[in-house]
Amino acid sequence: HVQLVESGGGSVQAGGSLKLSCKVSVGMRNCVGWFRQAPGKEREGVATIFGIDGVTYYADSAKGRFTISQEYVNIAFYLQIDSLKPEDTAMYYCAAKFSTERNCATDDSEGFAYWGQGTQVTVS
Repeated sequence: HVQLVESGGGSVQAGGSLKLSCKVSVGMRNCVGWFRQAPGKEREGVATIFGIDGVTYYADSAKGRFTISQEYVNIAFYLQIDSLKPEDTAMYYCAAKFSTERNCATDDSEGFAYWGQGTQVTVS
């Protein structure tokens, strides 16, 4: 049973940075993604990482300020967000799926079977 637990969210001022963490309960490092959902908006993909070789993918809206990474030993995945903007305010979720490297490079949440409970990011 795969469990994902996010942490690291909070309330920050515009221009600040946050590093979100996603701890995975078992060796689920095939394909992990970060998604976010703002109030009244649809969930959108931010970035994914193919755990086997570390290949990353970023949605167009995330290029430049978001960095996804992994820590092999602790089976943890991270999302670094720099130069935060008020429009980054959202609930951020990590999710995982078994995938090929090619199919991991997506901002579509379809196929991600395992989800964390989310961590709130508020930028003012």
